[in-house]
Amino acid sequence: MTRTNDEPPEWAKERAREVLAAETDGEAEGAGGKADDDADDRVPDVPTETVDEAERLTRLARRTEEESAAAFYRERRDELVGSHDYVPRIREDDDTLVLYPEEWMEAGTVQLDRIETTDRAVEVSLSGPGDADRYREVAAYNDAVADAVADARDAVHADTARSFAAFMSNHYVRAVDDATPEMREEFREEYFPRNGWPSDEQLAVVDESLDVIEAVAADVDGPETS
Repeated sequence: MTRTNDEPPEWAKERAREVLAAETDGEAEGAGGKADDDADDRVPDVPTETVDEAERLTRLARRTEEESAAAFYRERRDELVGSHDYVPRIREDDDTLVLYPEEWMEAGTVQLDRIETTDRAVEVSLSGPGDADRYREVAAYNDAVADAVADARDAVHADTARSFAAFMSNHYVRAVDDATPEMREEFREEYFPRNGWPSDEQLAVVDESLDVIEAVAADVDGPETS
């Protein structure tokens, strides 16, 4: 996306910290420390699980080759973050997802005079060391498991294995046999019917297919754990 000048410079961050410290000290003296407790409750205001999901949706939008799908993921992310009164931005110079409190923003730009504490913003790196290598390693393993299923079992299981491999690689960068019950449910109830183009036979035996995938994966050399 286009780089916007919405990241406060370092001098503004430092100034915001100084102002916050002075205000907090003064309020704490008159309120027996209550101001500190209130500030802790607001740093940040967005739940950890929301941050994690916003990161996942951002990565999905990047990986898909279809612009309509990318737009869908970005819209879901924006709505999710917006439900907590935050606004997502991508800081291009260091490839970081930043979530700003909505009250800081005006016309898509951070207003420096509205920043009472920079700790309320959330930053998530989108290109940490080894991320690309890790994705390729996991995807190669998941594809190998799908191939092994195709060699050992019926085509109905093989087709589902390929869909599950894509789901686990692209959505979670995790091995197919490292899926949690929640991930399996998401695949079964949401991803597979919408994106896997399953046949009626596949849908009828999807749980059996997931068990087959896990069993076959036990004989495939897995990626190194991170």
